[in-house]
Amino acid sequence: MRNIITISRQFGAGGSTIGREVAKRLGYYYCDKDMIVRAALESGSLTPQEVSRYDEKVPREFGFGQSLFDFYNKPLDERLFNAQRDAVRKVAEKGNCVIVGRNANIILKEFDRTLHVFIGASEHFRLKRMMEKMPDFSEEKVLENLHSVDRTRIKYCKYYTHTEFGNADYYDLCLKSSALGIDNCVDLICRTAEL
Repeated sequence: MRNIITISRQFGAGGSTIGREVAKRLGYYYCDKDMIVRAALESGSLTPQEVSRYDEKVPREFGFGQSLFDFYNKPLDERLFNAQRDAVRKVAEKGNCVIVGRNANIILKEFDRTLHVFIGASEHFRLKRMMEKMPDFSEEKVLENLHSVDRTRIKYCKYYTHTEFGNADYYDLCLKSSALGIDNCVDLICRTAEL
């Protein structure tokens, strides 16, 4: 039985919805961005304003090399990543959890009894889902946001984990919610976790 499930996802693919339902069905603790950020704030080294400003952003120096500083001299986003990494590990140490996002699949790669899942979907499916969640925005604006979040997640993953976001090599199970449907994805993850 896998008692730690991580879910990485494309924006709009339904990863959070799937993660919540998997946690509910298995009786696991559900942990997403808000809970991890809250735990990072509780570490005491960051203010709420700092966290909201830099969450999932890559340092400006990305690609140009960055000199090594001690913890307090690192760019804030580096400190935020480290605080979130520690929070993800603390949640995982307790087991029986579903962790969505935050590159948890890489952070927890050495943990036993894990199931690392990636949820992708067609652009049309993602656009349609996000249009329903953002009815006041034009299709063009939603699509722009979709692409922007995708680019940010790819860069963030590459910068902090030196891996490729969405590459099947870094996951145990890759599912396409646009082809399988949300409910089938939940079923497949739960069945796989029980192996």
